[in-house]
Amino acid sequence: MVQAKVTALGFDADDTLWQNEQFFRDTEGRFLDLLTDFGDRATLSGRLFAVEKRNIPVYGFGIKGFVLSMMETALEVSAGRLAPSVMAGVLAMGREMLNHPVELLPEVRETLEALSGRYPLILITKGDLFDQERKLAASGLGELFHAVEIVSDKSSATYARVFAARGDGPEKGLMVGNSLRSDILPALAAGAFAVHIPHDLTWSYEHVDEPVDHPRLFIEQHIRKVAEIIERINGSDDGLER
Repeated sequence: MVQAKVTALGFDADDTLWQNEQFFRDTEGRFLDLLTDFGDRATLSGRLFAVEKRNIPVYGFGIKGFVLSMMETALEVSAGRLAPSVMAGVLAMGREMLNHPVELLPEVRETLEALSGRYPLILITKGDLFDQERKLAASGLGELFHAVEIVSDKSSATYARVFAARGDGPEKGLMVGNSLRSDILPALAAGAFAVHIPHDLTWSYEHVDEPVDHPRLFIEQHIRKVAEIIERINGSDDGLER
């Protein structure tokens, strides 16, 4: 009998299980509307992105860092000449984002329910602790996960640690996510399998080139394909049939 090669499954949260980037895009659009006197939308959007990247080591990922970056960008492009009402508007946008209902992506619940009785499921997500906990609770998916890991960032060391602690090591772990930069490349570097499920909207910070012909990488458009991929891996002699 062939020994199972995947024994634990990791899932990203934002834009893998539920919508997330759409709300950032919508809020950014409203933010740019407030700054029309200080430049064109493309330039202002680029300024905001530059500030966000600069602030990641300070604020980390998530809505709160995004709101602070919007405020900083507004002050920079206006040379501090913005009316207090504009800053109040930015804060209001942030509160709306933090209270937005969670919208599951298609077939997520059905897929997790089918897998949860067969494998330990681990939610591996980065961002603000309170907000990620809120979204998980609102999603109704919490009971399907055997463990939840909310981390400040995702690296190969993160996946090695999580799959060692929650499974049989990274070599027998499989990570599912939409971000090549955060979910796929570091999981592969740790020695895990990975399933890339692209989302229509992905933050430009997460854009990197996709690996070519990596034996442990699988690319699918629908999360329901995860079970089929595991069967292919565990049913093959070398675990690498694509």
